[in-house]
Amino acid sequence: MHAKPILKWAGGKSKLAEAIHDRIPERFKSGGFTYVEPFIGGGAMFFWLKKHYDISGAVINDINPDLTHCYSTVKTDVDSLIEILESYEAKYKTCAQDADKKKELYYGVRTAFNDSETFNTERAAQLIFLNKTCFNGLYRVNRKGHFNVPIGSYKNPTICNQDNLRAASKAFQNTVILNGDYTETLKYAGEDTLFYLDPPYKPISQTSSFNAYAKGEFGDAEQIRLSEFCQELHAQKSTWILSNSDVDTADNPNKFFDELYEPFEIERIQASRAINSVSSKRGKLSELLISNRS
Repeated sequence: MHAKPILKWAGGKSKLAEAIHDRIPERFKSGGFTYVEPFIGGGAMFFWLKKHYDISGAVINDINPDLTHCYSTVKTDVDSLIEILESYEAKYKTCAQDADKKKELYYGVRTAFNDSETFNTERAAQLIFLNKTCFNGLYRVNRKGHFNVPIGSYKNPTICNQDNLRAASKAFQNTVILNGDYTETLKYAGEDTLFYLDPPYKPISQTSSFNAYAKGEFGDAEQIRLSEFCQELHAQKSTWILSNSDVDTADNPNKFFDELYEPFEIERIQASRAINSVSSKRGKLSELLISNRS
């Protein structure tokens, strides 16, 4: 079994994988390269590439400590994690027909998650439980860094997918898992390294911003800093592909990315987006794939 993402994550790239694959230089398709993903998120591209390519090693990073801790736990303690998740799933099923008891369970786990300062297997299980049972599978925190998504309306969610968790654990075995600023991955740059960068997207309107995956924001200054990082990767002869929103719309012309990445290849593609509080705003959107491929 090939692993799939173990968490639902806003901005997941499952539907973009084929387009990114088409832009990976031929020399990587025979395998034997190092894959680096500085903004791992839900890991859709990581798992997709692990399935389709012979990757000699991988490096994944995210600024969200709970996310990377969860992946590290899947890598090193998957049996204990499964045991805890099976317990959560059993409890959820016993109160599935009682809305009040279900809320009591959900909000009890959410409070324990927010109150805890210990990164252990229990905390990783809590994150997965909340992700599988919260509204729309979102991960969102408030200014204090507390997870604040309300309960979802799922009747029978799969909280413990044992087979996929074991497959993910296997996928992570030759993977370095980092938690910090994306620039920490620069030391892995080199000719035989492929970087895929999926940063928080620049909002296409004032009301479309969703950068609350961790405390802090990823504004224009951060987008500019990221472009400088890409220039450094290019100087070190790494191949990189970056995705971002296409802010240059008919209603609001904006050449921000066209100017920022002017020396590199910029392509516009149609991609599906499923997470939006307004259902009418889900669907096809133009997105950018920027690369220095050669």
